[in-house]
Amino acid sequence: MSGISGTSGTNSTNSTNSTSGTNSLVGSVIVVGSGPTGLLLAGDLASAGVPVTLVEKRPHKISNLSRAFVVHARTLEQLDARGLADELEAVGRRLDRLGLFGRLTVDLSTLPSRFRHLLVVPQYEVEKVLERRAVEAGVEFRHETEVTGLVQDADGVTVEVRGPGGEPGSLRAAYVVGADGMRSAVREAVGLPFPGRAVIRSVVLADVRLAENPGTLLTANAVGDAFTFLAPFGDGYYRVVGWHRGRDVPDSEPLDLDEIKEIARLSLGRDYGMHDPRWMSRFHSDERQVPAYRVGRVFVAGDAAHVHSPAGGQGLNTGLQDAANLSWKLAAVLHGRAEEPLLDTYQAERHPVGRSVLRSSGGIVRLAMAKRPWELGLRAALTTFLDHVGPARRRVVGQITGIGYAYGAPRGAHRLTGTRVPDVALAGGRLYEALRGGRFVLITPEVYGGGDGRKDRLAVERWASGRRTTVLVRPDGYVAWAAESADPAAIERAVAAHVG
Repeated sequence: MSGISGTSGTNSTNSTNSTSGTNSLVGSVIVVGSGPTGLLLAGDLASAGVPVTLVEKRPHKISNLSRAFVVHARTLEQLDARGLADELEAVGRRLDRLGLFGRLTVDLSTLPSRFRHLLVVPQYEVEKVLERRAVEAGVEFRHETEVTGLVQDADGVTVEVRGPGGEPGSLRAAYVVGADGMRSAVREAVGLPFPGRAVIRSVVLADVRLAENPGTLLTANAVGDAFTFLAPFGDGYYRVVGWHRGRDVPDSEPLDLDEIKEIARLSLGRDYGMHDPRWMSRFHSDERQVPAYRVGRVFVAGDAAHVHSPAGGQGLNTGLQDAANLSWKLAAVLHGRAEEPLLDTYQAERHPVGRSVLRSSGGIVRLAMAKRPWELGLRAALTTFLDHVGPARRRVVGQITGIGYAYGAPRGAHRLTGTRVPDVALAGGRLYEALRGGRFVLITPEVYGGGDGRKDRLAVERWASGRRTTVLVRPDGYVAWAAESADPAAIERAVAAHVG
């Protein structure tokens, strides 16, 4: 395996190495974008022994002005499988109930998960732990380096870049993943369209201090032509998200605190004494999704693949789950343990989830924007229905939290195939601890002797209970294969097919 010319041993997060010349590394990956999606993906790959270069056009600085501040149960499970969830739980604030439109209470305390709540924690805290993990795993960071184009061939991808001093250069890898946001340079370089439209304009954002405590962890309401959402960062500041139907102006229109306070008074009945804003911005919310998450050796993930309204707090979470789905597949192919078609399952599994998130978040924001009598009547009827019909409510909660999604399974497969596995008890501990290290986990009621030669990629566990089902769990916590027996020959065939 050849090395990167002139860059060996560089893992610094503020690396400013020259980008002149072509750097080539067989079996490597270039990840573009150092937001949560890119950091998780890069950290996973490096932890699996894949050489990774993470390219970011911004200087090295984790901003405290990021929009996301909600981490849902399924994402916490993915972070738990990397040993990171408890650290974030310690700095975030848990919320086990959500109120919508004054009529519907969503109870998260009954979720079939170790994390029966959502976690209110700023995105920068998530980025801190993910960046630390990526650095420790050996990811090479190139900040102030902008992608200007790329070319694919049969053996890899050459990425044209512009370095910190404006000097041109190129990087080369087996695969490239664009996790570089809504205005993705990677997506544009491969010619992927980003169809969709703006669903709500002139949304205002601000981080402010409050003179009065709202009394609830998350405060939200929609009245008439306005809605407002308040959430604490934990450092004395609150994030305010607001909108007023009559204030449809361009994103460039100046924004002041008086406008934000007025929107809050209209929708919440008071502004809680907002003062000392450290940041204010105006933006519009789009619903867009690329038709293909893969073009040859190039993939897109997170906001580069899909954007939607902030309703439901699903953006950061969906991107992190994209990364968790793709990373182990890339590692398996690059290590020769799986064939190339495995990478096509990223599109097959994650594109439908992205489409569903667009629909659910869009539905919430349209209900919040309801104005006409029939729209308000529909909102009232729908929330009443969900409040009284348990299966429908659980389906909505499963979509928002991410734990309700399952992936397609081949015809004739066991009913568990493709489903998410909760953090079940094992004889040697719990599942999400066993998943740490990016391995498959085989859970079987009998002793399986075929795992010794695969210890780097397979953990063999037994049920803590007397359950007789045999389950092979993928590194991202979904069932790869299952059977109601512990037939050694069948288990060996499944392990050979999926684990290698």
